[in-house]
Amino acid sequence: MASSPSPSAARALLVLAAAALVLSSVSAAAGSPPLAKGLSFDFYSAKCPQAEAIVFSFLKDAVRKDVGLAAALLRIHFHDCFVQGCDGSVLLDKTNGVDSEKVSPPNVTLRPSAFKAINAIRALLQRACGGPVVSCADIAALAARDSVHLAGGPRYAVPLGRRDGLAPASLDTILGALPPPTSKVPVLLSFLAKIGLDADDLVALSGAHTLGIAHCGSFEERLFPKEDPTMNKWFAGHLKLTCPRLKVDNSTANDIRTPDVFDNKYYVDLLNRQGLFTSDQDLHTDAGTKPVVTRFAVDQGAFFDQFVKSMVKMGQINVLTGNQGQIRSDCSLPNAARSSAGDELPWSVVEAAESFVL
Repeated sequence: MASSPSPSAARALLVLAAAALVLSSVSAAAGSPPLAKGLSFDFYSAKCPQAEAIVFSFLKDAVRKDVGLAAALLRIHFHDCFVQGCDGSVLLDKTNGVDSEKVSPPNVTLRPSAFKAINAIRALLQRACGGPVVSCADIAALAARDSVHLAGGPRYAVPLGRRDGLAPASLDTILGALPPPTSKVPVLLSFLAKIGLDADDLVALSGAHTLGIAHCGSFEERLFPKEDPTMNKWFAGHLKLTCPRLKVDNSTANDIRTPDVFDNKYYVDLLNRQGLFTSDQDLHTDAGTKPVVTRFAVDQGAFFDQFVKSMVKMGQINVLTGNQGQIRSDCSLPNAARSSAGDELPWSVVEAAESFVL
């Protein structure tokens, strides 16, 4: 007769099974866009059925240790998908003479701990799945989804099956894909139209700013030399405590009300003229997007529903599937750039992932 598992092992199995049950029971929101060819909600059910549970279990502990990690992982998924599609290119270091996307102006404030977390998850999945099975692009999508839920937001399914790109995008491509925070709605919509997103997507996805922080340089033009008249006077004074003059490298919360909770208070901020970026506040100033902002401010369920639809839609932008791209063994390097050690990550890397400390 086989021996029974130890109590600690049994508890671990129960946690993973419960997480898998919760995640697999969530279906796509009604009205979600059709799935891109090659993607499915059960893509890893045969290849690595415990994959989603491993990601969730890891992040549950990691976000508990550092609540800011949730916003950081969500932002990585955005910056990946907006630039040449959801191919994990933002995770790459310098490749074949092309600088990493991480060093471009829109990405220099992406948190190193978020990249570290994704590589730690990569290592755990390598061992559990018996090799490179889950792509880094899919890990980024799952990490963003689970971060939203762990911060208090909706729980939803994401289609999987993305493969990883072979090279980072050029600086021109990055700057042409990520609008600066000084942009107003018409400019924002022109950027989103290139990748198949619309005004509802713009307002809903901007709600991700309910989490995280921003550096003074991204909104200082609203304070100096003159205060932006669309900004609440008290709020401007509050910001000047952190950013008393130009070129101060401090940071403040995106959402003044509930900075670490994924909820609809970001839209309440906008109604009160307390949006941080020009690109935030103009959503309430612009006649076309103002009604959506107002609806989300008074109805969190409406925001959550649209956010899920828009995230699923965004997560399918120009995905690589089938035989395109590759599944990286190291999220920061294409497989061809790795040493001759083979596809397996060294045990030291796996052990470091298991003892991950932020």
